[in-house]
Amino acid sequence: MAPFTSSLNLIASSCCCSSSSSSLPLLLLPRPPPAKLSLLNSNRFVPSSLLRLGRHRLSPTRAASSTSVNGFPFRDNFGNDGDSRRGSLERLQAGIKLLISVLPGGSWWSLEEQEEEVGINEKKSVSSATHVLRRMWMMVADERWIIFAASAALVTAALSEISIPHFLAASIFSAQSGESMTFYRNAKLLVLLCLTSGICSGLRGCFFSIANMILVKRMRESLYSSLLFQDILFFDKEPVGDLTSRLGADCQQVSRVISGDLNMISRNFIQGMGALIYLFILSWPLAFSTLLICSALSTIMFFYGQYQKRAARLTQELTACANEVAQETLSLMRTVRVYGTENQEFGRYQEWLVKLASIASRQSFAFGFWNMGFNFLYHSTQVIAVLIGGINIMSGHITAEQLTKFLLYSEWLIYSTFWVGDNWSSLMQSIGASEKVFNLIDLLPSKQFSEEGVKLQKLFGRIDFVNVSFCYPSRLTVRTLQDINFSIRENEVVAIVGLSGSGKSTIVNLLLRLYEPINGQILVDGIPLSKLNIRWLRERIGYVGQEPRLFRMDVSSNISYGCPREISHYEVESAAKQAFAHEFIMSLPNGYATIVDDELLSGGQKQRIAIARAILRDPKILILDEATSALDAESEHYVKGVIREVSNDSRMKRTVIVIAHRFSTIQVADRIIVMDGGRIVEMGSHQELFQKDGMYARLAKRQVDAFTS
Repeated sequence: MAPFTSSLNLIASSCCCSSSSSSLPLLLLPRPPPAKLSLLNSNRFVPSSLLRLGRHRLSPTRAASSTSVNGFPFRDNFGNDGDSRRGSLERLQAGIKLLISVLPGGSWWSLEEQEEEVGINEKKSVSSATHVLRRMWMMVADERWIIFAASAALVTAALSEISIPHFLAASIFSAQSGESMTFYRNAKLLVLLCLTSGICSGLRGCFFSIANMILVKRMRESLYSSLLFQDILFFDKEPVGDLTSRLGADCQQVSRVISGDLNMISRNFIQGMGALIYLFILSWPLAFSTLLICSALSTIMFFYGQYQKRAARLTQELTACANEVAQETLSLMRTVRVYGTENQEFGRYQEWLVKLASIASRQSFAFGFWNMGFNFLYHSTQVIAVLIGGINIMSGHITAEQLTKFLLYSEWLIYSTFWVGDNWSSLMQSIGASEKVFNLIDLLPSKQFSEEGVKLQKLFGRIDFVNVSFCYPSRLTVRTLQDINFSIRENEVVAIVGLSGSGKSTIVNLLLRLYEPINGQILVDGIPLSKLNIRWLRERIGYVGQEPRLFRMDVSSNISYGCPREISHYEVESAAKQAFAHEFIMSLPNGYATIVDDELLSGGQKQRIAIARAILRDPKILILDEATSALDAESEHYVKGVIREVSNDSRMKRTVIVIAHRFSTIQVADRIIVMDGGRIVEMGSHQELFQKDGMYARLAKRQVDAFTS
């Protein structure tokens, strides 16, 4: 392990010297995973892919070159003194550069590079603290009486606490001078002030905590509601891990705004102002010197808070990126395990952790400088007060009691300024984290939910595609559908086949109005799809996708999910029987009450539950998008029976669209549409298309040959 450690130290020092803007190396050096550590110990080498520092790659150490003469080792020592002097000078220069970069205002503090990497534009960030606080107030305005009660308790507690030093000093000096009446009166007032302060502080904390809980609850409700009503295009662009991070980490960051930051800032501001006023009453020269020191401290506090705000916003973005990687890896854990890419995924996650640690180190150093400035100014206040106060006592301008009170209140003022600055920094971090949350909340919902649309008295299920063209926003140059024209009659069973990527599922997405066509229009019962009430229409459509995802709830709830009417357990069982899912459901530990788990059900079983869900809705239009792809031959036979029942039973008459690769499934269709390259190339019944000896016939023959070979 020693060679590995020495190599890391050597490489880290070289990387540190190579860039003044990089983060501190020894603090941020990424650790290789345990599996790699054992590899390093056994093979005595450092994999370069694992040792990175920010953007620098660390090269494995190389064995020192050596030569020999007549078998004896020989090392060239000429010029070693000069090389050592140059090396020492270079190290000294690098150390000075590093020191300058770490000092306040140095290049090490810059966050522009990281902000550009995660897409933060500081110039476009116009959200001020006042604007964000006003938004937060609007969320708790309905319960303003809680804020008012908390504010009243805060003012009472703050005034009680700020009065204690006065009576404390008066009690001490009255006892010293033998004024017993004054001493006992002051002692009673101190007890009263302590009781008042304690009770009001408790009420203040309770009310502010309740208000904060309401704020976080409503912020999460508003954010989740805004996300639910966005277009599908929004979810195509935004990673799920990023959105869940906004709901979790970002909203949690705001959880201390009212009960912590604003509460403490208000209390310390009132106490600080009270202390300042009392200081001016005691001695304005001493108070003026203290005010100058507090002004310097406030200036430092302002810049420190602004930097923490930027760092907090950047931290939230980097955390969201790390969560995205973690969620993707954990959701695909079986793939990761099969391909043995655990170390690769660890490296991806580690890259974001290194960047997070870099920002955290800057925040820690900023806090250190802030704390250093506070302690220097705080002790300076004490020294100045004692020097000037001592001179005034000797000259007879003030008494020892007044100087004692001054020292107590000046200390109170400095500490109030410190806590205002510390909580101001925390408030800026919360505001920085909440900016993206409010941006998401402000997103307008999809027009589909704001438009009323037409509700037909009865849906017959006639569908027309008229010159429909479409391309996905992520691939604007590729036409997924080109001039599609076809009609589906009422109660007709139509199958759509073709090679992968030919546009079959896109037709379904457009019919469900998950996307809008760029040309042409889609008609349902002669009415343009864009003019229909989309919620009303979707309630009358049953859909089974290629990869049905079930919710983590019991089987019965999964089958009845989204059904627009009240249903009984008998209807759930009936739908499950029609989808040939009843038998395996009854074999589960708790039958229909069994909680669905990914490991509990096979792909075919999930698909049959999804089919039962679609059947239970009793839809007028039924869409089966590769619904039999995960079914075995027997289950597929049963599903074909369902399709036959739909097409033959007059009580179950409905329009059916079947998308499948298996030609055995679509042979029962009234009509088959063959697609290739986003266009319709053939159309007809199974027998007609087979006799044409076109694309459909070729695909069918290939599938038969593949099955028999």
